[in-house]
Amino acid sequence: MTLLGVKPSTKDVDFMIPSLREYGYLIGRLQELGYQPVTGNGWQRDGEAFQFDLFPGNKIHTTELLASPLEEGGHTLLQEYSHLYIGILNDYDLISSKLMRGTKVDFEDCLVLARAHKEEIDIEYLEQHFLELISYDVGVDRLRPHIDHFLQLLRDREV
Repeated sequence: MTLLGVKPSTKDVDFMIPSLREYGYLIGRLQELGYQPVTGNGWQRDGEAFQFDLFPGNKIHTTELLASPLEEGGHTLLQEYSHLYIGILNDYDLISSKLMRGTKVDFEDCLVLARAHKEEIDIEYLEQHFLELISYDVGVDRLRPHIDHFLQLLRDREV
């Protein structure tokens, strides 16, 4: 969200590394630089407040995306270096993955993103995308109300 310019700050950055081989390589380099594993998928150096959360494959937190973010339309390029490509998930996957977690902060993040990209986001498609995503999850009945709540928040706040 911060890298998209829609949120002023963050305490961590979530990175999805679709290639398991590249994930293993990155973990090795981080360890060489003094990073240690912390809660969940986090990596952090002693004395530093900032944390990297790294997710292998097509999962971000507990959400497995419908398609690889490497496929066309799956991401937007942020920065490319000689051996590093940093992309940002498309709005639909980003919002859906946050709605899957469903915390108050996640709902607020989704609203901020929806406001910032209101011209680009097709709300009908977002709802269909989320419903398809949760159809593969064991918690469909628990997750279904998240999209309804989000859509109501959108209507209430007139995004």
